Amino acid sequence: MTTAPRRRKGALKGGQYDSAESRRSRLAPQDLLAEATAGILQRPARSVLTALGTVLGVGAFIAVLGLTGTAASQIDTRFNKLTATEVGVEDTGGKDAARVPLSFPPDADARIGGLNGVEAVGVYWRVRLGREDAVRSSPLAASGGADAQTQVIAASPGVIAAANSRFGQGRSFDGFHETHHQQVAVLGKAAAARLGITTLRTHPAVFVGDVPFTVIGIVDDVDRKPELLMSVMVPRTTAELVWGPPTDSRARMLISTRLGAATQVAHEAAVALRPDHPDYFNAVPPPDPRTLRTAVSGDLNQLFLLLAAVCLVIGAVGIANTTLVAVMERTGEIGLRRALGARGRHITGQFLTESAALGLIGGLVGTSLGTATVVSVSAFREWTPVVDPMTLAAAPVLGLATGLLAGLYPAWRASRITPAEALRR
Repeated sequence: MTTAPRRRKGALKGGQYDSAESRRSRLAPQDLLAEATAGILQRPARSVLTALGTVLGVGAFIAVLGLTGTAASQIDTRFNKLTATEVGVEDTGGKDAARVPLSFPPDADARIGGLNGVEAVGVYWRVRLGREDAVRSSPLAASGGADAQTQVIAASPGVIAAANSRFGQGRSFDGFHETHHQQVAVLGKAAAARLGITTLRTHPAVFVGDVPFTVIGIVDDVDRKPELLMSVMVPRTTAELVWGPPTDSRARMLISTRLGAATQVAHEAAVALRPDHPDYFNAVPPPDPRTLRTAVSGDLNQLFLLLAAVCLVIGAVGIANTTLVAVMERTGEIGLRRALGARGRHITGQFLTESAALGLIGGLVGTSLGTATVVSVSAFREWTPVVDPMTLAAAPVLGLATGLLAGLYPAWRASRITPAEALRR
């Protein structure tokens, strides 16, 4: 009796191996990409709207970091030009403060002006006014008390120069006015508007109580001491003659220096003013520009990065929601694939690839839009755009990661769908 030869495991049957290896389903990487691309292109409008959240998030990320870096650069430049060249000197009076109301000598401007690196210097203080000394543009105007916003500043001519004042009309008072105790005044733009003075052609005057002051200039803008724009400035010697030395507040000195000279001037100022009593003064040098720039940049980064993170979270929620809806709509397709042999990991991989691809596309588009925003704003403001290349490289990866994380739950839900349950729907 002959017996049929026993078929070996793995032997050919019908031209194919009959084994567990031959019956196991496979999904090649190129097939996975093809299926994911087909799923994205099947509903192009939905795919575009899904990626829009990531576009906005990544675009905001790039724009925020770029504009923050650009603004920090501009802040640093302006700091170097203004704050780094400003020194303030306070008249503390030391132990003799009660006995000596004004420690600055009459030639204080000349003493500090002789120091190396000083460009402009002046002494100033706020004049204390009584109810009868209201500031008004006419002697017949009702006073009713001094205007709290229109203050009178006693100042030497150097204060207006050190503040880098720009005149809309007229000019500043000078050494002649100070030496001869001239009753002249320079108004800040806001003070002139409040007093109703718009032109110098009529030779207007302001009255502080019953004392008239001829207006010789109106300051349009200043780079330092913006309170000067709301003030009436009169020569220091005239103020001392009319109201006496400062009583309400101690006098101060404003010094404008060349770049790099501020710290040295601050060290020398007290001795140059009063070699006999340098303890009467407290010179305040400018802060370290690197410290200020780091603090400003850090605050801006924290604030705007939080906004970018919120945009990314919104984008991730949009991708997750749309992908989950797609899973529910494609339940029949998923069931058919499972019935034909697709395994759960194949379904998971397909939906993860789709969401990651949408995130990557959104990241690339968002990076382009964010960079264009930084360049456009910088060009409009005449700034130099500053964008870190590492940020540009990381942004698309951030979009990819956002899409990948957003697709985890929907992909897991899709892999849990059984063929029988899907085909019954």
